[in-house]
Amino acid sequence: MDTSIGSVDGHRPAANGAVACPASAPGCPYMASAPVSAPGDATLGRHLARRLVQVGVSDVFAVPGDFNLTLLDHLIAEPGLRVVGCCNELNAGYAADGYARARGVGACAVTFTVGGLSVLNAIAGAYSENLPLICVVGGPNSNDYGTNRILHHTIGLPDFSQELRCFQPVTCHQAVVNNLDDAHEQIDRAISTALRESKPVYISVSCNLPGIPHPTFSRDPVPYFLAPRLSNQMGLEAAVEATVAFLDKAVKPVMVAGPKIRVAKAGEAFVALAEASGYAVATMPSGKGLVPETLPRFIGTYWGAVSTAFCAEIVESADAYLFAGPIFNDYSSVGYSFLLKKDKAVVVQPDRVTVGNGPTFGCIMMRDFLAALAARVRRNTTAYENYRRIFVPEGQPPECEPREPLRVNVLFKHIQRMLTGDSAVIAETGDSWFNCQKLRLPEGCGYEFQMQYGSIGWSVGALLGYAQGAAGKRVIACIGDGSFQVTAQDVSTMLRCGQRSIIFLINNGGYTIEVEIHDGPYNVIKNWDYTGLVEAMHNGEGRCWTARVRCEEELAAAIETATGEKEDCLCFIEVVAHKDDTSKELLEWGSRVSAANSRPPNPQ
Repeated sequence: MDTSIGSVDGHRPAANGAVACPASAPGCPYMASAPVSAPGDATLGRHLARRLVQVGVSDVFAVPGDFNLTLLDHLIAEPGLRVVGCCNELNAGYAADGYARARGVGACAVTFTVGGLSVLNAIAGAYSENLPLICVVGGPNSNDYGTNRILHHTIGLPDFSQELRCFQPVTCHQAVVNNLDDAHEQIDRAISTALRESKPVYISVSCNLPGIPHPTFSRDPVPYFLAPRLSNQMGLEAAVEATVAFLDKAVKPVMVAGPKIRVAKAGEAFVALAEASGYAVATMPSGKGLVPETLPRFIGTYWGAVSTAFCAEIVESADAYLFAGPIFNDYSSVGYSFLLKKDKAVVVQPDRVTVGNGPTFGCIMMRDFLAALAARVRRNTTAYENYRRIFVPEGQPPECEPREPLRVNVLFKHIQRMLTGDSAVIAETGDSWFNCQKLRLPEGCGYEFQMQYGSIGWSVGALLGYAQGAAGKRVIACIGDGSFQVTAQDVSTMLRCGQRSIIFLINNGGYTIEVEIHDGPYNVIKNWDYTGLVEAMHNGEGRCWTARVRCEEELAAAIETATGEKEDCLCFIEVVAHKDDTSKELLEWGSRVSAANSRPPNPQ
């Protein structure tokens, strides 16, 4: 973590940084350009806007406030950059999170303290998920620093560092820009650090600086380049040698993809190793969507006791397993109930490899390691052959009686049929985690959920951002009613942007995932007229279609309409389900997580 404040830190060499070319995508028509400085003026605001475009950001998710209004003028004026106004800062942060998943980097802009502390939860989630996200905050007038003045939007103390201190644990770099002399350097360093570390950064810009010309800002900033991280060649060779010896003596090795494959940009290398080795291939739940499920020896999701059928048996009975980019926490391990042994595992993290109980090899990039291992490892299909011997195809849900109340497993049977390579799935925290894990993704189908942080309500903002960043995909979101009530407002922003996602709102009357961990009256929520709420947001502006379904016949008709006549609309389908209609995986997972949560204190 690195913090730089104005000119206090002086001038330091800018980090080497490589960035993508400006991205182009269809835009939101609702924010017109505002006049700023004359075209020849080189200002801080334009410099920041150009940098965002250069790294691939086309949309900045923002909430205006008096400290960031001038900065927003400059962002709006930048060709190729749109400011997407959100209903609140939390959703703006979630939208930047979703956008980063679709485009590789995201950005949001809020005002000082009241906006910054509101967006903070979303930034923490992006940090936990290793997403490069640029959070820009409009800060106090530069003349107020170092005075004893008390400003509005603060907690009433003459200390402007309160917001900065809150951001320090959840960002990898912080820059407080209150001096034009080193502003360009601070901005460039922060953005390049976000890309290099694949974590959020915080940039505070004094409200009186964005429109002031300064010689240090060239009209068109020179693109900067990130030096790629290189593996220590001797260490790489030693790690590959040790891993080959470890895996080649195994009888039935397997390999499992984890979520850090994304930050390591090692998806293609993982696929190459899977094809070369012949191993059975699984994904951890948070790694779903990062490697193709169309691989010939793909056996499903490894999630301990709630794994895809027959997957856990193959993984846990293996005599060697290679985990690429795993995160082992209480949720992913189902309350620490994995039946794995460390001495059988090769754990490959983005920059290090551990073979069994040791040794560990550092300064080795996952992508390089997997590619080198693919050229050396001996082919072994034993684990997959064992899987084929024991595998029994899962049955379909029982056919519904006419007008029978809709079951959730029937809903997901229909969602499975909707998926194509032009689709993407967003799964909200809750039972949708488990039901969406069972979906088999066709080639090219995206999949996102927030497992490490698990913030309910994340999916509404993330859907807004992901759909804005992946305009070519029809995004299908599965959201529970409790989560939807947290962040529902920004469905209106989806309408303003002309998005055409399909939202399945699963109305079962409460926080079902919490019920299965620990039940109580606090898990019951007030029922809303959800379709009426979305119609109120629609208000005759934009393209929107809603439906409420209670049986399979109504569901099938709604899906036919959403994918046919209303395919260019935002489609909101409320699915009314019984409050006790949950997946069997949630029942099992909930009981194990409950047991982990309720462990008594160790004896002192």
